Amino acid sequence: MGITRRQGLKAILGSAVGVVGTTLPGAAGAQSRAETLRQVMGGTINTLDATTPGATREAFGAGMAIYDRLGSFGRKQLDGVWVFDFDNIRGELAEKIDRSADGRTFTFHLRQGATWHDGTPVTAADVKWSLDRAVSAKSLSAAQVGTGSLTKPEQFRIAGDRTVEVTLEKPDRLALANLSVALSPMINSTLAKKHATADDPWAQAWMKENTAAGGAYMIESHRPGQQTVLKRHDAWKGGADGKLPFFRRIIAQTVPEAATRANLLERGDADLSIDLQASDIAALQSRGKVKLVAIPQTNGFTGIVFNARMAPFDNAKVRQAIAAALPYEDMFKAALFGRGRPLFGADWSEAPSAAFPQKLPLRTDPARAKALLAEAGMASGFATTFAFAAGAAATAEPAAALIKEALAKIGIEVSIQKMPDAQMTTMEVERRLPFFMESGTAWLPAPDYFVRTYFSGDQRWNFSGYKNAELDALVQAARFETDAAKYDAACKRMITIIAQEMPTLMLWQPNQDAVMAPGIEGFTYWFHRQVDYRDLRRA
Repeated sequence: MGITRRQGLKAILGSAVGVVGTTLPGAAGAQSRAETLRQVMGGTINTLDATTPGATREAFGAGMAIYDRLGSFGRKQLDGVWVFDFDNIRGELAEKIDRSADGRTFTFHLRQGATWHDGTPVTAADVKWSLDRAVSAKSLSAAQVGTGSLTKPEQFRIAGDRTVEVTLEKPDRLALANLSVALSPMINSTLAKKHATADDPWAQAWMKENTAAGGAYMIESHRPGQQTVLKRHDAWKGGADGKLPFFRRIIAQTVPEAATRANLLERGDADLSIDLQASDIAALQSRGKVKLVAIPQTNGFTGIVFNARMAPFDNAKVRQAIAAALPYEDMFKAALFGRGRPLFGADWSEAPSAAFPQKLPLRTDPARAKALLAEAGMASGFATTFAFAAGAAATAEPAAALIKEALAKIGIEVSIQKMPDAQMTTMEVERRLPFFMESGTAWLPAPDYFVRTYFSGDQRWNFSGYKNAELDALVQAARFETDAAKYDAACKRMITIIAQEMPTLMLWQPNQDAVMAPGIEGFTYWFHRQVDYRDLRRA
């Protein structure tokens, strides 16, 4: 059911009026409003336990504010905006992290005086239980932390009242990073275990609607699918500079229509939204009532995926032919209004750097496209379908029209399919789509992790089902490579293989367009593509 602008405003100010303090007179009311952040979003916080299968991206964002992790990525400025710094990991719940000379043992020293939201002290036993839960429970956590060689409870040892050791069989460059993401929350085990059962030893059912946390914010109220109100945990000690977050309260509300969200922002009835339509951004900017922070999704991509296990797309020359036929610049402008970072247009035969994603040698050349089709034995072309999810239609539909037009010129007849999101996902997993548009984000943007996730193995995120023996061997070895030069060489080779074989044409990195009240400062692009309220302040 839709929400009108009036209904959206009423919902924001109605049930939360006492929280926001809009009815309070004088200085007290002004202070309460100044210290409250209102975010309007199209999605929903569908669980308070971000490790729950099916958790939304919005739930990941909330989990980062509510729970601490042992570590946290730093922040850095890039082209005048703030982004997360994958290469700079600090302690969060841990005040100090020691690493052994052989890279196999991490020792976490917990912060003196750290407490859970209920006021009880954080203990090493809580951390041990939390890590055991991550690798043992049937949740999203095990697969994620497993990419850092964290796989069994025996790897986690209590070494003192406030000290925990994590041991690896061999050095893994992603182990510490995996203890800094939303799927590695530190949990008040005493509280959680009170709600565990024989059938649910990790209290997963209870934690979907309740928290056992100690992070920067705690739940004040939660109406799943509608609105979540957070209040600051004033005893929190995990900030980068030891300071508390600026905002005392956060109101995160679902307002499904993008136009309504835009109206609320422009009128000053909301402070922040990160999921407006690209087509609305320019108009909002031109009227000058809001501020825009536009940051390319540095660890993400949108691409055209070929089913490398289905004819004719199992033939690399067919994939290369289509790649040469596409009008990349026109697609970029039509789909995103140019709001993002292109990943096409490079001119190299071997990857110039180990960075990934990087611009690939994707260039429009219709004559080459026709020649490649002829080399593939399909000079007369063929008929196929191109699919995209209805939820991505705003950007995918105009791109699809240009794809259809361009491929017709080389004899490929394309039928466009706009599918319900759930159907699209099912057909992707079952590898029943010939070629389609899809997006991805690597929480850990190490080049080998990115390639392993999207171009190797039989798992869900290898959208194309691509298999290459050399690539698979490189990607498995790279995570354990401790020599920087050898690691970079391996990553360059992986990127070169992808550019030559083209299982996926990586088109662009869309912007994360954060539209906010003019006085909001500190917005940072984070790996999970959600707002980290701890960074923000009101000028």
